[in-house]
Amino acid sequence: MNSESSLSLLESQIRDCFGRVVWTHKIQEKCSDILHRRNSNLKILQIILSACTTSGILVSVFGDNYLIGIISAIISAILLALNTFIKNYDLGEMAQKHSDCASHLWNIREKYLSLLTDIKSGAIEEREIRTQRDLLQKELFNIYKGSPRSISKAYDQAAEALNARKEVTLKDDEINSYLPEELHKKG
Repeated sequence: MNSESSLSLLESQIRDCFGRVVWTHKIQEKCSDILHRRNSNLKILQIILSACTTSGILVSVFGDNYLIGIISAIISAILLALNTFIKNYDLGEMAQKHSDCASHLWNIREKYLSLLTDIKSGAIEEREIRTQRDLLQKELFNIYKGSPRSISKAYDQAAEALNARKEVTLKDDEINSYLPEELHKKG
């Protein structure tokens, strides 16, 4: 295989890896957003249920209202169940893990972009391209190994945000849409 076609294959592989990282980065960002929103909503629900329970108990004690006491006990039980759920699932911590993963993926994305720029400008030899590619794959593996599972809703939001289909293999025009014009692949 001649050097030009070998270099073209390497560039295609690196472009595909770049596209996948763009995609995964956006999914991790969306997971973080979703979990932050859920966590915030649960905290607000806790406050509302606590206020209802406290108000109901005060009305029941000082107003001698039996029905309000029963309603307050039911709300209190719901609040207990909610607090038990939140104790076992720290959505804030999970959101932070997705955010951290997205930050690491952003760094890898930028490294792929720099590598593509170096390839396009001819500033890098084929052997160095392979070395950098292999190092990036190892870094990416370590990030994926420690990353939290994503949420299916995040895929839809990422697709909407990136205007891309939910396919693993990205077409050149999709990858081109993430790259500066100078790095577009023609054809």
